[in-house]
Amino acid sequence: MGLLDGKYAIVTGGASPRGLGKATAKLFAEHGATVAILDLNAEQAQAAADDLPGSGHVGLACNVTDKAECQAVADELVAKWGAVDILVNNAGITQPLKIMDIQPENYDAVLDVNLRGTLYMSQALIPHFRSRKSGSVVNLSSVSAQRGGGIFGGPHYSAAKAGILGLTKAMARECAPDNVRFNAICPGFIATDITAGKLTDEMRAMVLEGIPMGRAGTADDVAGCALFLASDLSAYCTGSEVDVNGGSLIH
Repeated sequence: MGLLDGKYAIVTGGASPRGLGKATAKLFAEHGATVAILDLNAEQAQAAADDLPGSGHVGLACNVTDKAECQAVADELVAKWGAVDILVNNAGITQPLKIMDIQPENYDAVLDVNLRGTLYMSQALIPHFRSRKSGSVVNLSSVSAQRGGGIFGGPHYSAAKAGILGLTKAMARECAPDNVRFNAICPGFIATDITAGKLTDEMRAMVLEGIPMGRAGTADDVAGCALFLASDLSAYCTGSEVDVNGGSLIH
């Protein structure tokens, strides 16, 4: 018996082979969910979906910064499956810029994909969730939002991820009467394609020194938390932010 048997889940930004979205989609599938992976490239999204255990998974192209695209994909999946139970807003980008180097196009790109995308995909499914009096949304924030900067992301990335925390809590409050839950995960330093090869040995040692557990996180560490928040194990949790950072934000 899986924790998500018979459930239908959407994961945005899930095509990257070593990314948080792909790891989450895989764990969801292992626990019985049928999963749709959304990404910019339809072929890459479908290839990622085909790689998941089980059958019936789909990969679709979706630019989460386009409200009409988000709605069209949500409607297509509801029509195909009859229901959607879970949404993971994972799509995001980062840029390692200092405050005075952030140009308007940098701000627009990072805020749009991370924050606007989270809003648009949530809006596309909230009416469906409300109609069923059920739904779980997991939003990906970051330790960068909590401590004012991380390893790579610039101040605009911190702002976008902090915005996700505020948006998560506000949507949770508004949708709670209809039993639609919104929770956020705040990963710390996670070994993914984004971080691969970008740290010197000295930088890596310094980062690990600030993590009480003494290791970088893995995509599976984040996926496990997403599974808990998506499943009925967390049925009374909404508006929460869960740290997945090896203790690096103990305060």
